[in-house]
Amino acid sequence: MNTPFVHQFIPGQADDAPTLLLLHGTGGDEHDLLDLGRALYPQAALLSPRGQVLENGMPRFFRRLAEGVFDLDDLRRRTHDLAAFVAEASATYRFDPQRVIAVGYSNGANIAASLLLLRPEVLAGAVLFHAMVPIVPAELPDLRGVPVFMGAGQFDTLIPPQQTEQLARLLQQAGADVTLHWERGSHALNRSEVHAATTWLQANASARQ
Repeated sequence: MNTPFVHQFIPGQADDAPTLLLLHGTGGDEHDLLDLGRALYPQAALLSPRGQVLENGMPRFFRRLAEGVFDLDDLRRRTHDLAAFVAEASATYRFDPQRVIAVGYSNGANIAASLLLLRPEVLAGAVLFHAMVPIVPAELPDLRGVPVFMGAGQFDTLIPPQQTEQLARLLQQAGADVTLHWERGSHALNRSEVHAATTWLQANASARQ
């Protein structure tokens, strides 16, 4: 496989299981979300790339100019690069490209949201943990029938609640079926949030079969 992404791939344990595209947060790598992926959907295949941008030595999926201020040109390019990686990986590892569900945390959730908005054909659904609006496209994509789970903290010190709500509205305006789950916490994932996402994912993984 001729890809610039360092990554891990773990085959699925059932033919009808989806592939989870695991997208780590700032400072993470291709190993960070493997346990989370197994917890969310034990039978799923796991595809976990490492972000290609370094910020003070910490991997990310796209550049930012300041906290919460994204380099939109870089975000667009990296989003298309990630879409191409998923397509190449599906051919190499022989998983169904129509059954890919993104699971992203923080920076990873932001590029997953960018995939939904700029390359909607790539994802059959998404689990977005602690995401904000990455980009507002000139034209909204058609996300009718695409299920999206958004986990958020009411006291998140990095993402204001209004950013979470704005992203939920943007995806809903594009037609996505958005489930917004709030926790009385900050930016870290907690067990209750993962449990809610697990229940949601088991119910929605086959939404676009």
